[in-house]
Amino acid sequence: MPELPRTCVIGAGVSGLTAGKALTDWGVPYTCFESSDDVGGNWYFRNPNGRSSAYRSLHIDTSKPSISFRDFPMPDHFPDYPHHTEIAAWLRDYANAFGLRQRIRFHTTVEHAERLGGGGWRIVLDSGDEELFDALLVCNGHHWDPAYPDFPGQFDGDTLHSHHYIDVTDPLDLRDRRVLVVGIGNSAVDIASELSRKGVAEQVFISTRSGAWVMPKYIFGKPADQVVATIPWLSLKLQRRLAAPLPRLVSGKMESFGLPTPNHRFLEAHPTVSSELLLRLGSGDAAAKPDVAELLGDRVRFADGSVERVDAIVYATGYRISFPFFDPGFLSAPANRLPLYKRMFKPGIDDLAFVGLAQAIPTLFPFAECQSKLLARWLAGEWALPTPEEMERDIAADERRFIAHFNTRPRHTMQTDARVYEYELRKKVLPAGRKRAAEGKVVPLAGRAKREGERAAA
Repeated sequence: MPELPRTCVIGAGVSGLTAGKALTDWGVPYTCFESSDDVGGNWYFRNPNGRSSAYRSLHIDTSKPSISFRDFPMPDHFPDYPHHTEIAAWLRDYANAFGLRQRIRFHTTVEHAERLGGGGWRIVLDSGDEELFDALLVCNGHHWDPAYPDFPGQFDGDTLHSHHYIDVTDPLDLRDRRVLVVGIGNSAVDIASELSRKGVAEQVFISTRSGAWVMPKYIFGKPADQVVATIPWLSLKLQRRLAAPLPRLVSGKMESFGLPTPNHRFLEAHPTVSSELLLRLGSGDAAAKPDVAELLGDRVRFADGSVERVDAIVYATGYRISFPFFDPGFLSAPANRLPLYKRMFKPGIDDLAFVGLAQAIPTLFPFAECQSKLLARWLAGEWALPTPEEMERDIAADERRFIAHFNTRPRHTMQTDARVYEYELRKKVLPAGRKRAAEGKVVPLAGRAKREGERAAA
């Protein structure tokens, strides 16, 4: 049996676990480095590494059938929309079921990842130790480095990013206060809904520039993502046109609740899923506002000219894509933009891949699992990459389909449809790569780090 590349996996959240499971299945030797004391990443509530954005009341906005791994479905007794504690427990069970913990080095942070001159990687750990690997899989997630808007003026009250929000009293006591929530994603609407319940905040405002399609969690008595699901082999443009009336049928016009018209068509981006926000707005418990125009000490002026007194602001304004272990000159994602072939490969770097670096409709879980299975075949020599030129053409084509209409706004730079993605990987990408491998176009990765290390030492 030929030698397989020794692989480094950074992170033991959803992406790192699915990568580890796939590499184990294909016999690829690897070590996973995790800065925390357990698996779960973003779904590990109060994760000691600071990477979790889970709040106490969080239920996932994607239903159990959609979020389940093919190799490890969620238990039947789980509800349609599991709580974060149930998801974390399921991920721990996944790691235990496939013996993944023995390859994970907990309490270990990758401080620096340096690509060697002839390929391969020098990994520097927080202990100061260095190790060499032939390939690197980056699975560090993209919901941990909070992004803040740059509004003119100054605000004198308390501010908080949704990443740090736990509940109505932690880390800030927001009871009986006038609170502005900035954003229209799922965290924003959950927090706004929670704070605007009678007896909690005095008044809640939710401000958004771009708008979103707010959909209930259930349609016709079934989880929404089980009713509205992309058909992979049918034109996306046609499906979006056919589905366009649905939001108005089940939710009404967003403008009727004071929200702006969404800046994209339905199914072009992940819809905001909430069965509570529109009720809160319609009941007067919360009030919708347009974009913030200026901060005025203890007040906020909005784009429509209205001014409101505000005691605290919760910024649910997304995250920056960052890789603290890479030199910025080597690889970074300015304005959250990092074009990748099939959201995995950077053209010109043949021993590096990313897992889960996407905003996938309806969810990331099976998307990461699908990517991991292809990457395991790549590292095992069963699948070969296209040329850098071919990858660049495919990147441009995918961006035209999924994100061109968003004008490169940071929130949507990684948008893709998971069902279309998996279908195309299975029907086109995987067979083409297997054919290239059969033609001898596999780039040998095994042993390159050791050879580079020995060359440097000499």
